[in-house]
Amino acid sequence: MSGETFVEYKDSFSYGSRPDLSFKFLKGLSEEEAATFLHDLITKVGEAIDDGDATRIIEHVTQGQIEAYSKPTQWAYDDGPFAKLAKPVRESRIGLLTSTGHFLEGKDPEPFGVKNMTQAEAVERITDFVKSTPELSEIPADVPADQLLVRHGGYDIRGVQADRNVALPIDRMTELAAEGVIGDFASPAYSFVGAAAQTPISRKLAPKWADMFKERQIEGAVLVPV
Repeated sequence: MSGETFVEYKDSFSYGSRPDLSFKFLKGLSEEEAATFLHDLITKVGEAIDDGDATRIIEHVTQGQIEAYSKPTQWAYDDGPFAKLAKPVRESRIGLLTSTGHFLEGKDPEPFGVKNMTQAEAVERITDFVKSTPELSEIPADVPADQLLVRHGGYDIRGVQADRNVALPIDRMTELAAEGVIGDFASPAYSFVGAAAQTPISRKLAPKWADMFKERQIEGAVLVPV
């Protein structure tokens, strides 16, 4: 980008022009820390080209994520409104709720009234998304992979396109139910675009969704953020 500063560049990986789930942590590093990280990363890429061993690159990125995400955050809480299951997990009906942005073919939530919005358009409108109220999409457990779509401007969706279970583990949940690890997997699962206005979610939507789970006799839930 013309005239882009280094700080703008490193921050662009988190809800910016370069959404990449593996490098969103750069925003959590200071300018000096990010510069050191990228310098060392380039060095390790050169070393990997020489000997073909990419392990050092993976370890370096992982360590960068640990450094950034272990810092204090405004989203840290000493406690929360959690409740213990009334029954063992193996006897409980468990639901699935993700912030991945999945939806069924033919049931596009059409954000902002836009039909057939592309992933590129979602990335460009990420600022609009983070100010909006999300819509919950139902995902039947037996939906074929080719009928499940995903769109989310806040992260690189290629991983979940290759394998939905990366962040929408409906197949894994079905297997856990079959193996008796959980009592039952409640279908449908639910998904929404997590890059949205957080206050409406926490104050209005979350209680509403919790009531809906209770009405469907769901006794516990797996929550998967991206």
